Amino acid sequence: MIDWRSLVISVLVVGALALLLRWAYGGRSRSLVERRPVPGSADQYGLLVSIASPGTFIEGEMSRARLEAAGIKASLVSTAEGPRLMVFRDDEPAARRVLSN
Repeated sequence: MIDWRSLVISVLVVGALALLLRWAYGGRSRSLVERRPVPGSADQYGLLVSIASPGTFIEGEMSRARLEAAGIKASLVSTAEGPRLMVFRDDEPAARRVLSN
């Protein structure tokens, strides 16, 4: 004997999940899933300012580690012009001093 109540509940749950997935992955312009980031210019990073443009990501990571060791928060980002070391505007003078030594 078929349990109709369980069958209807199962179909409703699967339908709700299908609608949820369609909503989340609903095409390029409507998708809620994170897209691959597009590199912008160095001035498109809001409160962060570029203090260095290392030749490679390895050099940038070494500079970022020096800043972190000095207590300055820093980010190594990929821009359209290449890697850039970014800090908050208030930390810029101190970060430049640390990197100049």
